Amino acid sequence: MTRIEKVVTSGTFSLDGGTWEVDNNVWLLGDDDEVLVVDAAHDADAIAAAVGDRRVTAIVCTHAHNDHVNAAPALAARTGAPILLHPDDEVLWNLAHPGAHAEARPDGPLADGEVLRVAGVDVRVLHTPGHAPGAVCLHVPELGVVFTGDTLFQGGPGATGRSYSDFPTIVSSIRDVLLPLPPETVVHTGHGADTTIGAEAPHLDEWLRRGH
Repeated sequence: MTRIEKVVTSGTFSLDGGTWEVDNNVWLLGDDDEVLVVDAAHDADAIAAAVGDRRVTAIVCTHAHNDHVNAAPALAARTGAPILLHPDDEVLWNLAHPGAHAEARPDGPLADGEVLRVAGVDVRVLHTPGHAPGAVCLHVPELGVVFTGDTLFQGGPGATGRSYSDFPTIVSSIRDVLLPLPPETVVHTGHGADTTIGAEAPHLDEWLRRGH
């Protein structure tokens, strides 16, 4: 039976000379035999403990801000799983892992429309730039869920006040890619509580007015 598990890890997010304490949602999608990890954040040991003896098919990065990828190389080394990242976020990966050797690099690119498969379900990659150039969301139609990283939260878009972010771009991504999903689709976010597409869709104009 395919299931979704959440591991909350804690650490820091650093960009543009600032550092902030953050709690991250690490998502595991799989069954008793194999699992896909969404955003290996902060604590490879905690994520590996949740994985157990299952095979990790991939470590998917919704984007490459350090708080979403800082445990990815250690988890990959431990499990043998490939790290997948949209190539537009290479610049942020390099900031998160300065001077990284080849073994700490992403193993493969994510592309818009690409379909990953784990535990008998399709995981469709949606390129949703704005919070980061290579930000992606992962839609699992059979389960009625979308993993949005930092693109869409309960209450609106992810932050766009830092380098490599852009508010009009994230609004376009949400409006054109995410809001057309079925309204009952559960949104599993990179931080904080779940929401649904239907709960967020009516607020688009409000976000535009406030500008964030």
